[in-house]
Amino acid sequence: MRAVPLPAALFGAAGLLPFLWGLACALVPALNDWAYLSLGGRFTAPYVAVFYGVVILCFMSGVLWGFAARDAGAQWHWYALSVLPALWAFFFTGGGGADAARAVIAGFLALLLLDWLYQRAGLAPGWWMTLRIPLTAIVTISLGLVAALA
Repeated sequence: MRAVPLPAALFGAAGLLPFLWGLACALVPALNDWAYLSLGGRFTAPYVAVFYGVVILCFMSGVLWGFAARDAGAQWHWYALSVLPALWAFFFTGGGGADAARAVIAGFLALLLLDWLYQRAGLAPGWWMTLRIPLTAIVTISLGLVAALA
C-alpha cells in the first residue's frame, strides 16, 4: 500500500465534519437547540448526519462509476455495482432519524466491501483502502451513536 495523497487525506477528513457535528448535536442538547434556532432543523441531530450520509453515498457511487470507467473492457458489472450505494440511499433511508441512520451505516459498510472489490480489481488506487477504512470507521461509529441517541 502506498501513502494516501495529502489532498485526499485532507478532503476525506474534512468530509467527516458533518458526521461529527451531528454527533456533537446528539450529545449536547444545548448545541442541538442552538443549531436549530441558528441554522435550521437540517443542521441538527440526527438529520445533518443522515442527510449528509445520503449525499456521500451518492457521491461515492460516482467515484465507483469513475473507477469502472478505468476498466478497458468496460465490464458491465463494475458499472452495475457502482450505482448500488446511491440506490441504497434512495430506497432505504426514509424511515426517520434512528432507522435512517442505521440504513446509512449499512450503506457505508456495504460501500467498504465495494471499495475493496474495486481496489482488488486494480480499478481503485493502491492507497484507496488506507483512506477508506478509517473514514468508514469514524462515519459508522458517529452514525451509530447518533442512532442510539435519537
